[in-house]
Amino acid sequence: MVTIIRNASVYQPEYAGEKDILILGDKIAAIGENLRADFGGWVKVEEINGRDMAAVPGFIDSHEHILGGGGEGGFHTRTPEASLKDLILNGITTVVGCIGTDGTGRDMTALLAKAHGLENEGITAFAYTGSYQVPVHTLTDSLMKDIMMLDKVIGVGEIAISDHRSSQPTFEEFARIAADTRVAGMLSGKAGIVNVHLGDSPRKLDLIWRVIRETEIPASQFLPTHVNRNAALFDECLDFAREGGTIDFTGNEDIDYWETICDEVRVCKGIRRLLDLGISSDRFTISSDGQGSLPIFNQKGEYEGIGIGKASCLLKEIRECVQKEDIPLEIAIKGITSNPAAILKLENKGHIKEGFDGDICLLTRDTLELKTVIAKGRIMVRDGVQQVFGTFDGR
Repeated sequence: MVTIIRNASVYQPEYAGEKDILILGDKIAAIGENLRADFGGWVKVEEINGRDMAAVPGFIDSHEHILGGGGEGGFHTRTPEASLKDLILNGITTVVGCIGTDGTGRDMTALLAKAHGLENEGITAFAYTGSYQVPVHTLTDSLMKDIMMLDKVIGVGEIAISDHRSSQPTFEEFARIAADTRVAGMLSGKAGIVNVHLGDSPRKLDLIWRVIRETEIPASQFLPTHVNRNAALFDECLDFAREGGTIDFTGNEDIDYWETICDEVRVCKGIRRLLDLGISSDRFTISSDGQGSLPIFNQKGEYEGIGIGKASCLLKEIRECVQKEDIPLEIAIKGITSNPAAILKLENKGHIKEGFDGDICLLTRDTLELKTVIAKGRIMVRDGVQQVFGTFDGR
């Protein structure tokens, strides 16, 4: 498969000017002007007009409940699985699957099967081992063995702290998880990241801080998520980013509603504040929490209702960063491209560069509307219309 994107404004994510992009097979082969690919008619060359388009790396969703999530309101509130359609129509070409509150009704066997299924359908999929619960529910007999020997497992998570739904892990338990994950990552050449779910408790990042200050494990070993769920938590997470940690914003398609019932920090405003404080633009990621549950509890911790995370929020958040907060596209897009690729050690992902995977999204320059999605060199979406279908997507 040979594809040339002509005359697109290329964001690697750094702005590289108006260029052609040549994709051979599943890799980016060249970036330049007036590129040619002549195979004497033996190979079809697909050309895409990229004029007035921004070519950005395919989106990396570093926290998605590809198996579905939820259940806090009973069995009927279990959310559905993600489909290929859910992902590619929202620009996601790489996804990291996780298990949340329910690590019993959903397990690692099912999570890895789902990740392999999505990979078979055309995108790239990884997974975290475990769930909210401590001790960690693994597929093999140990957390370290899961990370070292299961190719798709790149870390552990989402381990819940500061939340009434967590296992209330002790400092010793939490430190051991971080230590084992770090060493397993070193031995396998993987990130060995601890993806940490942060709840609404006033304890905030207390366990993370203790590990950093009382052991030799650095802040870079953690990726705390849902950092913008309330204003006080976000303040503390900015301190964590100042000390070299990376923080993960959770996108919210329905933030206009949630702002009326809580003090959740809008992603674009949070990123603007981070930048204004002089914190490096490498220190944040944005994930969707797609297919995850958004339960509503009253002050007594009693369940009152539930929503669902949507993969569509990623592009919406990038659009708001640019259009509401005047954050340059090359900075905003790092949150779902180069930054997650770096902290998760996803080689050949997150950049439009020679030798990297052919994962590219084309957005309209003026409105940032998603038009074309290419995953591993294959055109998945063209002019907003799905081209490749999952087994149960329908046509």
